[in-house]
Amino acid sequence: MKDSTRVVLGLALALVLLVTAALWLGRDTEGDGRTVVRLRVWDQSFVAAYRASLDEFQRANPDIEVRITLVPWASYAQKLRLDVAGGTADDLFWVSLYEDYADSGRLMDIGAALAEQAARAWDPFAVAQFSRDGKLWAVPQFVDGGTAVYYNRELLDASGVSPAELAALRWSPDPADDTFRQLLRRLRAPWPYNAANDFQSILLPYLGSAGGQLQRDGEFGFDSPEGRVAFDYLVRLIADGLAPSAADTNTSSDFAKTAFLQGKLALFQSGTFNLAQIAESAAFPWGVALIPAGPAGRISANNSIAVAGNAATAHPEAVRRVLAWLGGAAGNRYLALDGATIPAVVAEQQVYRDYWARQGVDVSPFFEVLRERQISAGGGSGFPAALEAIDPILDEMFLGRLPVDVALARAQAAGNAALDAR
Repeated sequence: MKDSTRVVLGLALALVLLVTAALWLGRDTEGDGRTVVRLRVWDQSFVAAYRASLDEFQRANPDIEVRITLVPWASYAQKLRLDVAGGTADDLFWVSLYEDYADSGRLMDIGAALAEQAARAWDPFAVAQFSRDGKLWAVPQFVDGGTAVYYNRELLDASGVSPAELAALRWSPDPADDTFRQLLRRLRAPWPYNAANDFQSILLPYLGSAGGQLQRDGEFGFDSPEGRVAFDYLVRLIADGLAPSAADTNTSSDFAKTAFLQGKLALFQSGTFNLAQIAESAAFPWGVALIPAGPAGRISANNSIAVAGNAATAHPEAVRRVLAWLGGAAGNRYLALDGATIPAVVAEQQVYRDYWARQGVDVSPFFEVLRERQISAGGGSGFPAALEAIDPILDEMFLGRLPVDVALARAQAAGNAALDAR
């Protein structure tokens, strides 16, 4: 055989092997005929709960196998955008900001896929978050609840502060009415509190408690008298040494949490998404209290996460069945069994409360803060890009390099320009 013939045959064989391997790796059915459905998430801590839930589903639906894909949060959003655009996204995937996908026809219509009454079982806020143009675009999985304040009991005791005092605190631009700053000055800790450029845990609660809004009529509206009051208060806490330097918190979203767990931060304002880690890692007695009230009261956001169905899936019926399970009480309950999160099925939220009650933790502040009013966390087509444009400007504000009024005006203009570009 000639060398040239061997080369041609070798290339042909290699091509066959590559095609075969590609088909094997990309197969969507097992040898026994089961349909493989893939679910993409960004948090390793949820994999075990989902695996247990989906194992039960598979026992009742032996013709379907659900595999979990883990993509770390740091690269999740970018990879999902690329994969959806390239047609390689999983059949199901977690979403929080979903509008761009819905507007471009990339998501399954949940109302059409499931019975309309399915949404009646879910947290109303979550349903509203994932509803757009009269349609529901994802199946809610869990809600964060409201924002609360974790406190280090040892640091409070050393400062002569009772946890009961935290429930009555108020922040105000008027020093005569501001009891929160007075208490922070009493706390004997390297840092009393975690004022910072933290969108969900700090910025939204202060903006809402000042009476402001993040968006109005689809555009950003935080550059307002209320917004300037809220952000000026936060910036002054940092400038007065009552919170860590923005040079630290701007560059590490976990700086405040780490400081709290190290016993260096007396009050840590955050959400339920940090509860399990604090319970596991804190080497000191701690508790949870209500956030301080502002001029407009105590107001918090309540974000939620949902599972969206890929409109381009090759197995719409199998995906529909998995969505129905994950959105039902039996499937959703698993996310609360170990206290990891608050399930979106309202009837199962007591499972979460009961778990933490057995651990001696009162989680009621996360729920009580939502009873009156809530501030919307915003959304819309182009919203992720808008937040990326806003964030560095607010970083400069917290560093003290931009006056609050200048920073808010620039940030709002940059955010709205990003929205308009979409």
